[in-house]
Amino acid sequence: MTRHAFVMDPWTQVKAHKDTSYFLMLAAAKAGHEVCSLQASAMRLDGNRLCAQVDWLEVCDLRDKPFRLIAQADCDLGEMNAVWIRTDPPFDRRYLYATLLCDHLPPTTRVFNRPSGIRNWNEKLAALHYPEFSPKTLISNEQSRIEAFSREVGRVAIKPVDGYGGKGIFFYDAQQNDRQADSQAAKLTDAVANGKWQVVQQYLAAAKTGDKRILLLNGEPLGAILRVHAADSELNNLDAGGTAHPAELTAHDKKICAALKPELIAQGIFFAGIDVIGDKLIEINVTSPTGLQELCRFSGRDFHRDIIAAASN
Repeated sequence: MTRHAFVMDPWTQVKAHKDTSYFLMLAAAKAGHEVCSLQASAMRLDGNRLCAQVDWLEVCDLRDKPFRLIAQADCDLGEMNAVWIRTDPPFDRRYLYATLLCDHLPPTTRVFNRPSGIRNWNEKLAALHYPEFSPKTLISNEQSRIEAFSREVGRVAIKPVDGYGGKGIFFYDAQQNDRQADSQAAKLTDAVANGKWQVVQQYLAAAKTGDKRILLLNGEPLGAILRVHAADSELNNLDAGGTAHPAELTAHDKKICAALKPELIAQGIFFAGIDVIGDKLIEINVTSPTGLQELCRFSGRDFHRDIIAAASN
């Protein structure tokens, strides 16, 4: 038996019908492991010991009552076999400090994903290490440069560097000259206010049919789901109203995964989710990748149990 601690948002707010952290916790419990949950804000460094108030949980296969609180206790997290960093983004200053605290865990405690890897691989920027797979992209906080880039490549998707779940994404086309263009320009002005960097990517027509979320374990693809936007939206994110559908891995998808694998392993990114539109790599998700429940359901495979087994060896 091993002890798994999940650093995550409050377990009382988990949406058990789709939450990946819950699914991993359920797999750990069914394998006979002890499971606890804590928020990053509860951690403290006591000398060289990382400690926290944790909630020990019974994890139930019931979507309306997924957890039962067993006990609350102050624990030395260094006595855990595994610590999962699964707090949802944004990766802000508090998130950064939480990963720095987790660096103090002893080698006997495995941390998923490795804190330094989470720091090193910004989810929006890491894909740009692979320009052969990425769309034309500009990272800037200057409106004039973004406008010039759009005049060059046409319509662009714009999203904040620290964005998540589809929040803050909008579309812009400097070549337009109508009332809608004025509205887009106003959004752009607001987006770059206070020098906030934006990811500006050439719009991909393939986005109309959805984007593919590929989940990887130790750099190897487990499978993929297709996220498709609602009728009144262009955002495919599940948190933005998108729906999940079965998807197959193409030869090009596998080529992208093979290119990423060495660095994912080097950075200690045990469980990741990459987003692909058409044949282009858009994001590399390393904080709290989602889509695991949908992938298991579509494939008929218990990948959540495979992940816990790999983490417990």
